[in-house]
Amino acid sequence: MTDFGAIDTLLAGAKKEVTLPPAEERRTLREELHLSRAQLAKALGVGASTVGGWESGRDPSGEVREKYAYFLEGARTKLDAAAATATAPVGDLADAPAEADQAVVTDDVDALAAPQPCVLCGQPARHQVEGFPQHLDSAECGAVEPVQAERPVSEPAPQQTSRQSAPATRQDRAARSVKVVPVGRRVQAASDTPDLIGSAVAAALAEHAGDVEAATAALVKRAIPDAMALLDHTRKGGRYDIVAHPWLPDILRKQTARGADQVWEARPKWTRPELPAGRHEVTALDINGAYLSALKTHLPLGQLEHSTGDHHDRRRAGVHLITPPVWDHDAVLPNPIGNRDEPGPLWVTEPTLRLLLRLSGPKYGLCDPPEIHESWTSGATEGLLEKFRIALKDARDRAIGEDDEVTLEYVKQMYSKFVSTLGESNYNRELYRTDWMHLIRSQAFANLWTKAFKAYDEGLMVVRAMGTDELHVIGDWRAVFPEGRGVTEVKVKDVYTVGTGQDQALQAPESSS
Repeated sequence: MTDFGAIDTLLAGAKKEVTLPPAEERRTLREELHLSRAQLAKALGVGASTVGGWESGRDPSGEVREKYAYFLEGARTKLDAAAATATAPVGDLADAPAEADQAVVTDDVDALAAPQPCVLCGQPARHQVEGFPQHLDSAECGAVEPVQAERPVSEPAPQQTSRQSAPATRQDRAARSVKVVPVGRRVQAASDTPDLIGSAVAAALAEHAGDVEAATAALVKRAIPDAMALLDHTRKGGRYDIVAHPWLPDILRKQTARGADQVWEARPKWTRPELPAGRHEVTALDINGAYLSALKTHLPLGQLEHSTGDHHDRRRAGVHLITPPVWDHDAVLPNPIGNRDEPGPLWVTEPTLRLLLRLSGPKYGLCDPPEIHESWTSGATEGLLEKFRIALKDARDRAIGEDDEVTLEYVKQMYSKFVSTLGESNYNRELYRTDWMHLIRSQAFANLWTKAFKAYDEGLMVVRAMGTDELHVIGDWRAVFPEGRGVTEVKVKDVYTVGTGQDQALQAPESSS
């Protein structure tokens, strides 16, 4: 008689594999309980990227599958119970959507002394929004839907300043012009924007079966188009459209195939010439997310227009030919225009000019005002990339909190490559804004200078300032700057000792960045 004992034992120990909810529901259950991937991964004894793979469609197996199913079922039960106890009366909920729909943009509205043509319908309007004339009531506006203007928006010209548009034949090269949205148009809520970053990371992990290195490499390759897709989503409901491929003046064009254009970005490369006698411990600080923070800067919307005269219009942004002021503080602080050997006028960006104007004002009084000779500018706003920046910053913060190196590297590549390919790059054909590239870079340099001044003003000895993110100081820097990995924090890159004799020049290690 055949022995069936082994088969009976096998059947007795066999279990039907527990069923898991769909991938989307798995992630929703975790997020609605405000639990991070890292927290759940620790409880299950796996990595955070493994949980990300499960939430994108991969299924666990064995004992960890049962643990994961137990968590999901418990999460669903907890959320259902909370929803049942928190149910509000129908009458209270009925009015909520109507209130939410009332969110409108009402800032920067000014009355005009004399009516000017509305940029949407061309009829006389008595108000302007950030310098652009338009009707506040859509019923008064002849344009039912926002339309693109056929020519760059005209603004009241400041006195003693004459602006000239580029030649008409060159203007035709601009793909689009400025579009201004009526004040009553509803702003897109943050919740309306899908989590494109999280979805892309989850999909890459699923495609590469949880292989972190392979998923990261794949995400880095698609960082540029993904950044542009994210920009498009965050621009929905924005007040302005932009000129994506404007005609550029010669100063923004490369003088040779491998050369540079004429714009000076004021990149710092400064070392304190002397230190007091004795030995000093120097801390090299790393400024986190320098280019990410620099996305918040005044950017021109439309095609640049030429003007002459020593006048700065704060509603506009671009590049300016200036004679910089004399800088008498090089012994303790870097020059705001960077290391420049040649004297005389030079083309600088909006962030550099605004920094010089602030430093020449009564609050600082560190230098004379720069002399402006001519400018190429357009109507501008500081918040053009703000939703884009916040989306990247939030994803970066979540990645740090969840120890998610895949997302962290992906986000870094998105904003750094976005900036580096804004010029006439073959890697980004959607947006050719060489002026934006220069302005964002210069804003990062200006931000570093501002941190150097803060250190000096708080009693630290500033030793070096390099590039966008390197600041060397002597003293209790933790009393001045918060330490961490966030964009408002700094972290230690290196600690070294310098100085041996009386008034010796500083010999610091070369930067690695």
